Amino acid sequence: MKKKFITALMLSGLFLGSCNSALDLNPLDQIASDNYFGKKSDFDNALAGVYASLQSEAFSYGMPFRDCLTDNGYNQFNSGSVNEIVGGNLNPTTGGYETGIYNDAYVGIGRANRLIEKLQSYNGSDMNDAEKKNMEAEARFIRAFVYFQLYSIYGEVPLVLTSLSLENQRQPKESAENILKQIRADLDFGIANLAAKPYFNNGGHATASSAKALKARVLLFAAYGDKGVPDLAILKEVKDLCTDVMKEYTLSTAFENVFRDATQKNNTEIIFSVNFLAPNNTAPWDMYLGDWIAASPLQNLVDTYECKDGLPFGESPLTDRTNPFKDRDPRLSKTIFVDHPDFGGGKIHTPSNPRPTGYGVLKFLDPANLPFGFSTLSQQDAVVLRFGEVLLMYAEAQNEIAGPDQSVYDAMNTLRNRVQMPGIPAGYTKEKMRGRIRHERRVELAFEGLRHYDLIRWHIAGEVLNNVKDSKVPYHFEDKFYRWPLPQTEIEKSAGVLIQNPDYK
Repeated sequence: MKKKFITALMLSGLFLGSCNSALDLNPLDQIASDNYFGKKSDFDNALAGVYASLQSEAFSYGMPFRDCLTDNGYNQFNSGSVNEIVGGNLNPTTGGYETGIYNDAYVGIGRANRLIEKLQSYNGSDMNDAEKKNMEAEARFIRAFVYFQLYSIYGEVPLVLTSLSLENQRQPKESAENILKQIRADLDFGIANLAAKPYFNNGGHATASSAKALKARVLLFAAYGDKGVPDLAILKEVKDLCTDVMKEYTLSTAFENVFRDATQKNNTEIIFSVNFLAPNNTAPWDMYLGDWIAASPLQNLVDTYECKDGLPFGESPLTDRTNPFKDRDPRLSKTIFVDHPDFGGGKIHTPSNPRPTGYGVLKFLDPANLPFGFSTLSQQDAVVLRFGEVLLMYAEAQNEIAGPDQSVYDAMNTLRNRVQMPGIPAGYTKEKMRGRIRHERRVELAFEGLRHYDLIRWHIAGEVLNNVKDSKVPYHFEDKFYRWPLPQTEIEKSAGVLIQNPDYK
């Protein structure tokens, strides 16, 4: 099924070519969409094109680079202009992710809008109403995903729900509240109309549980508002969504199996992923991370992992600074390598680039692809939503609502038990459990692109980032960076219709 879906994804480029702009018109050398949609297979290909919009760096294989916006890592190649951003040079012309996330999101939105419109006007007998609603729900799921990227980073952005033309291409900003409202509506439509089965049984297509998990992530972000103070009513929604998802998924037996190609198919932990397939549809995971060392973990992250007795490194009697990976939380050696990737059994790779912090990211590398380099065809899927995160979202929401009851301990210890880490001691206060949950998110989800969201939603980015001392670039965070500036190129193209976020005028 993966092969069939990816093949359709590649064919979708015949008519879904897109400019990096909210204005998404058809090039003259491609089939116009108005003339394309004549049968169900055309819609299948178009849907694959909607999914393909998530294959950009910012939404898939660039997840580890997003952690280089935080206290987790350093990017020696400045991918996405992350070094300018963490250094405080975040302005309307910074470029990199400041422009790329915006543009890539609107490519996906444009593709989804076009497909939804064509579905609503299609009367062919080869698709019934339920099939059309399911396909629309998949497109709306992708639209919700990319709108969440915009909402969480920029706040107020244009709300585009129809195809754009020369007449309506200039769109004003909509309030962040209304962007969130639309994300909710799209995900609620998905919950009602997507397949009621686990993602791992649905051939790479989003399911109702995918929409529930994404909605939980969206609401967990929204719950903390502009001050980092949680709204318990919203967290109750998060808890209920996670409870539903927890009925359908289980953790992968081995932590690393979530991220390696051979063990991703039918993996019971994966709730949604961006799919790749060699030789024509690949992502540069192994080359970027294993050979180029494009993301280098910082020492403070390495030190955050506990010793295997559950005590902090430096406090535990197991601490061995001459052999710092000895007797540590197993997730450390499954996430980070020292100097070079070593998978055991002689399966090693010597990187062609410097190791600026002495460390590299092992988590997404596949030993089956050795040696890593330009010719490596990496087809590991980018895991966007997984059960491990759902357990952490449940624990966080329930702890804020009711304190550390048994269900909070169960969720946390389920994750820790997988890697043979001791359970969390009894008797924690809400505040102490909050700290443990935040610690667990950092080590469990390291380099999955979520650390930046966490620092922003908890409203502790300034406190944390301005105290980073072990990076190769100086960190500087200002309060205005909780909302990014809109790209200046988009402001200029709008002829005054699109107004810059107020802190960047």
